[in-house]
Amino acid sequence: MTEQSTSSQTPDHTPRVVIAGAGIAGVQTAVALREAGWRGAITLLGDEPHRPYDRPPLSKALLLGKADGAAFDVDFAALGIDLHLSRPVTALRPDAHEADTAEGPIPYDYAVIATGADPVLLPGSEGLPGVHLLRTLDDAERLRPVLAARHRIVVVGAGWIGAEFATAAREAGCAVTVVEAADRPLAGALPAEVTAHMSAWYADAGADLRTGVGVSAVAAGAVTLADGTTLPADAVVVGIGARPATGWLAGSGITLSPGDGSVLADEHLLTSAPDVYAVGDCASFPSARYGRRLLIHHWDNALQGPRTVAENIARGAAEGVVYDPVPYFWSEQFGRFVQYAGHHGAADETIWRGDPAGASWTVLWLRENRLVALLAVGRPRDLAQGRKLIEKGAAVDRERAADAALPLKAAAR
Repeated sequence: MTEQSTSSQTPDHTPRVVIAGAGIAGVQTAVALREAGWRGAITLLGDEPHRPYDRPPLSKALLLGKADGAAFDVDFAALGIDLHLSRPVTALRPDAHEADTAEGPIPYDYAVIATGADPVLLPGSEGLPGVHLLRTLDDAERLRPVLAARHRIVVVGAGWIGAEFATAAREAGCAVTVVEAADRPLAGALPAEVTAHMSAWYADAGADLRTGVGVSAVAAGAVTLADGTTLPADAVVVGIGARPATGWLAGSGITLSPGDGSVLADEHLLTSAPDVYAVGDCASFPSARYGRRLLIHHWDNALQGPRTVAENIARGAAEGVVYDPVPYFWSEQFGRFVQYAGHHGAADETIWRGDPAGASWTVLWLRENRLVALLAVGRPRDLAQGRKLIEKGAAVDRERAADAALPLKAAAR
C-alpha cells in the first residue's frame, strides 16, 4: 500500500487527485474523497460531452421516455471538483506522475482509473445504419424513436442488457426477436438449471427467443443467422458483452490481465504503479472471501469501490482499507425483479426456495454449508437477508433454507 505520493512536495504544493472517467465510479470517487476529508484538488475527466449520468435508467425509464434524464445530482463546483467534459485521458505516465489529455498533461499526486468498459461489437456490423448499442446516453436517445415507432427489432445477445432492452421494446409494442449463440439466455452468468426457468419469460412477454444460433450477416433491413434463417429487422440492437476500457493504458507500465484486459488491482484497489488506483468495470481485484480474482461489471461495484479508494488516498491508513465486497446486482426483466448477491462459482450445493415456474422464487448456493450466493426473483426480502448471511459467512440449515414460508434469516445456525 502506497501511503504518500512519490511526487515532490513543497510547502505551497496543493496535492491533486486526477480521476480518469466520469461515470458512476469516477463521480463516486470524487464525492467520496471529499466525504473522507481530502482537501486537495480533484480533477475529474470524462470523455462524453454530457453532464455525468447514471446508466441503469438507460435501459429502463429513459429508453421508454418515462424520464427526461439521468444526470447525477452532484454540485461539482460546491464540492470543489474540477469537472472536464469531452476531455478523456489518453495516456498515463506514472514515472512522471502525469495524465495526458489532448489539451496537455495534468500532474497528479494520485490517479484513479475509472474508465469503465466498452461494448463488444458484432463483427461486420460497425457503422451500419440501423445497428445500435446501448451503453451511453446518446445510444439511448437514438433508440427512443425506434421504440416509439414500434419497429421490428432483432436483439443480438440474451444477456442482462439484451433481456432488459427486449423488455422495454415489448412494453413499447415492438416485435422483438432475441438471438443468442449459446444454448440458453444468460449462459455466461448463471447455471443451466437456473436459466432453464428464465427462457420461458421471453415467450410469455411475446418475444421470440432463438438460442444456439449465431449471426452470420447484418444488412439493411435484415439479419441472417448461421442456420440460414433471415429475420426482418428495422433495427438491430447488439448486447453481446463488454470489455474493460483499458486500451489507452498501453505503454503505461500498469499491469493488465492478459485474459480480460482488466487493470490488475490489489486488495486495496491499488495498481502496479505507485499512487495509481483502479475502480469499477475496468478493474479486477482479489477476493479473500471467494478465493479468486473478481471482475464485476455491475452498478453496485462502481458505487462501493470508490469508498475504498477514497479512504486509502485521503486517510493514508498504514495497512490500507481492503476491498472485499459481496457482489450485488439487479435487473428488471419481463415484469420480474431479479436480484443477485455473492459469487456462486465455487459452490458445492444448490437449494431452491419456491417454485421456479411461479412468479417468485430464490436459488441459494452453498459451499461447505455456508451461503455464498443467491438469486432472488420477486423476493427482495430473501435478497436482503441472504446478503447479510453471506457477509457474516453464516452456515445455514438446509431444510429451513428450502422452506419458502420461513424468512431466510431463520435458516442461519
